[in-house]
Amino acid sequence: MKNWSKSWNKSIKPRKQRLFVRNAPLHVKSKLMGSHLSKELRVKYKSRALRVRKGDKVKILRGQFKGKTGSVERIDTKKQSVFVTGIEILKKDGSKTLYPLHYSNLLIIELNVSDKFRLGEKK
Repeated sequence: MKNWSKSWNKSIKPRKQRLFVRNAPLHVKSKLMGSHLSKELRVKYKSRALRVRKGDKVKILRGQFKGKTGSVERIDTKKQSVFVTGIEILKKDGSKTLYPLHYSNLLIIELNVSDKFRLGEKK
């Protein structure tokens, strides 16, 4: 990509930060998709935040679904959206569809630790 640089130094301008994220390749966008951990998990894994993964149980902190919990069903790295089970909106034709949530508005309550390499560096 022309507008994205691997050697980009930080900037305090929100415009430049948004441009960096928007033009970043998928492997970088994926690394940016981290959510805060609950207090218990924070103590257990000695980390403030981890990447959201399919199967994690999350609590929604902002928006119209604030306070609801569910497990992560799908993640769209390109649009940086997380889809949670039970969080649906009603479409005009009467059908229901999953509602996309931003990863920063989620709190991870329970981790999906079925992958033994997920917490390799965090143990």
